[in-house]
Amino acid sequence: MTRSMTAFTRQELQESWGTLTWELRSVNHRYLEPHFRLPESLRDIEGSLRERLRKAVSRGKIEATLRFVPEQSDSRVQIDQSRLQEVIAATQQLESTGIDMNKVNPLELLAWPGVLVESSLDMNLIKQSALELFNESLKDLQRGRAREGTELQQLIEQRLDAINTTVAEVRALMPQILQAQRDGLRQKLAEFKVDLDPARLEQEIVLLAQKADVDEELDRLDTHVQEVRRVLGESGPIGRRLDFLMQELNREANTLSSKSIVANTTRSAVELKVLIEQMREQIQNIE
Repeated sequence: MTRSMTAFTRQELQESWGTLTWELRSVNHRYLEPHFRLPESLRDIEGSLRERLRKAVSRGKIEATLRFVPEQSDSRVQIDQSRLQEVIAATQQLESTGIDMNKVNPLELLAWPGVLVESSLDMNLIKQSALELFNESLKDLQRGRAREGTELQQLIEQRLDAINTTVAEVRALMPQILQAQRDGLRQKLAEFKVDLDPARLEQEIVLLAQKADVDEELDRLDTHVQEVRRVLGESGPIGRRLDFLMQELNREANTLSSKSIVANTTRSAVELKVLIEQMREQIQNIE
C-alpha cells in the first residue's frame, strides 16, 4: 500500500481525572524525525512513545503534542478522619483547664496540619491512558497517510500511462525517421555531386542509423515504468526505491533527447522529462 508522509490527527480522552489530547502532524522527510512535546508530569513515557512510533512509521517528520488538563473539582479535597479525631481528642483534654469547647471553631480544626488532604492523581493510570490514546492517534494518522497515498498513486499511474503512450508514439515513428535520414543523406550527396562507393555509402548510413537508434532507451523506459508499477503495489516503505527509479527514467529521457534528430522526438523527450519530474515531486511525499 502506498502511504503518504503528510497527515494530521487529533484525539481526545475525557475522564473523571481530567482530559488528554494528542495532536500528531506528519510531513515528508528523508528519515524518521520525531519531536515530542509532553507535560512535565508525563515526560517519562517519551521512551515508550518513541518505540511505538518507530514500529508504526518509517519515514517522515512527526510532531507529537500531548496536552493534559486535570479535572478541577472540590472532590479532590478530602478530610483525614483519623487525623481529625486525634485533634478533637487533644482539644477535649483541654476541658480540664476550663476551656469552653463550645467555642472551638471547626474551621480552626480543619486548618490543623494534616487534617485536610488533597487527593493525589493516579499518574500511573494517566500515563497508561496517554499511551493507549497515542496508539489510537497513530492508527488514525496511518489511515490519513494511506488515504493520501492512494491519491498520490493514482496521480503517478496517470503519468506512467502518459509515458507509455509517448514511448509508443516514438517507437512507431522511428522507422520513418530513420528512412527520412537515409533519404536526406542521399539527397545531399546528389546535390553536391559526390560519387561514393555504394558499399561505403551504405556503411555511413548504417553508422548514422546506429547513432540515432533509440530502441534500447525506449525498451528501458518501458521496463522502468513496469518496475514503478510493481513497486507501487508493494507493502511497506517504497519512497526511496521510487525515487531511484525516477533517476533511471530521467537518464533514459536525457539519452533519448541527445539522440534526437527530428523535432518530434525532441518534443517527446521534453514531455517525458516533464512527466518524470511531476512524478518525482509526488514521490517526495511517499513513505
